[in-house]
Amino acid sequence: MEVSCLRVPNLISSMHFRHRRLFRPALPADLSPRRKPSLASPRTIAFSAVVRNQTDGPGGYAGEVLRNKLLQVVLVSPQIPGNTGCIARTCAASAVGLHLVQPLGYRIDDTKLKRAGLDYWPYVVVKVHDSWTEFKEYFKQQKGNKRLLAFTKRGTDIHSDFSYRSGDWLVFGSETCGLPPEALLDCSTAEMGGGTIRIPMVETYVRCLNLSVSVGIALYEAARQLNYAQLRLPHETGSEAQRLSSTEDIFC
Repeated sequence: MEVSCLRVPNLISSMHFRHRRLFRPALPADLSPRRKPSLASPRTIAFSAVVRNQTDGPGGYAGEVLRNKLLQVVLVSPQIPGNTGCIARTCAASAVGLHLVQPLGYRIDDTKLKRAGLDYWPYVVVKVHDSWTEFKEYFKQQKGNKRLLAFTKRGTDIHSDFSYRSGDWLVFGSETCGLPPEALLDCSTAEMGGGTIRIPMVETYVRCLNLSVSVGIALYEAARQLNYAQLRLPHETGSEAQRLSSTEDIFC
């Protein structure tokens, strides 16, 4: 018997499965001109104006809240708004302060930045610094035990082998260039730094981990070693969060 005799003819035409757009009559709402969203909406104004407020110093309310954090996350020149938004959400979940060191690769009121952080921005204390030099001066003014820990693929310690402690500031560089030399140097000195740390990975096909993923890995390893003490501390209530979002360096 020839093989061709075993073939079953395709009796079902692909035309039967072709997607067809259903027709419906036009409604009055469809005929009215679409209104473009206002660029000056109250949420946009609050989001952009509050973050640029640099008047709060170490003694201000935001500075007081940041000092109560057992851990801090520092992003030096982040370039992708979605990454920063995801990191802010992680900071809100783990009760950690967030610092952004300019220049940034996006506008503070970037829509992608707000969307990635969803509705968690009012619960994240965010401090924006004009430069690494300005951030370094701010860091020196903070009281208590503190140290800067640089996360880099060339770090000397593996993140899970390193011993974290309360008062650590986890420093991460940009998605494109990593940490600048001056930041790496300051994180390595005995005066301010605690060393350089790396997250192990196979580099055969992957150049580096996503920034938000790296922050999550490092932050929760540090929190685990600290017995998640930060999560058991009393946190800002809704009214206090509203006060922060309207007066201090907070995304809202």
